[in-house]
Amino acid sequence: MVPPKTDMQARARELRLAGKTYDEIVAELGVAKSSVSLWVRDLPKPQKTAKQMHEMQEARWAPHRRAQAIKRIETKLEAAHEIGRMTDRELFLVGVGLYWSEGAKSKPHRLSERVAFINSDPEMIRLYLAWLRLLGVEQDRLRFHVMIHESADVTGAEAFWEDVVGIGVGIFGKTTLKKHNPKTIRKNVGEGYRGCLVVRVTGSADLYRRIEGWWYGIVFSAHAADQVNRT
Repeated sequence: MVPPKTDMQARARELRLAGKTYDEIVAELGVAKSSVSLWVRDLPKPQKTAKQMHEMQEARWAPHRRAQAIKRIETKLEAAHEIGRMTDRELFLVGVGLYWSEGAKSKPHRLSERVAFINSDPEMIRLYLAWLRLLGVEQDRLRFHVMIHESADVTGAEAFWEDVVGIGVGIFGKTTLKKHNPKTIRKNVGEGYRGCLVVRVTGSADLYRRIEGWWYGIVFSAHAADQVNRT
């Protein structure tokens, strides 16, 4: 049985006051849009909620964001293919720069000539280990340990870094747990957070000195090449 017209009008007005659009009222009541317009035209136009505004904005920008995401991926893939096969010398030079950027360095006020590297990026760790193998550093000279916040999944992080390094977790030293500071708002949380891996080379004073010398050699050569390019 079809509801009386007056009931339909009352329901249409209720829906309009609840923030429904004409199309939504038409869909619910099954009446003509012109009828809905006549019944509710004296009511104020509903204001969209913050959630609705956000959803509209997201829908408007979604195509642009998809296009930008595709462009980013295409650019990265194109750049990756430009590298090609790396020679030993190229790996050697990259490794020197990597260590001098991220590795431990001796200070004038604190002499500490030892090779130690810490990073949270597994690909950075893999590259660094490949560089050490190129230098002929024996695996039994390597020491590993994980540094991670105490509130994280410590066991899972240890297993993750074991897989990255490719050796048994038993050779890892004791994990260093960072105490939680309730005043600090941490952003490195969630399943993707696995702390950092520390890689040390034992008996590495001579190697450290050579790395420092290699770095200064790179700096000198780059400066000389730049002077030629400027002329």
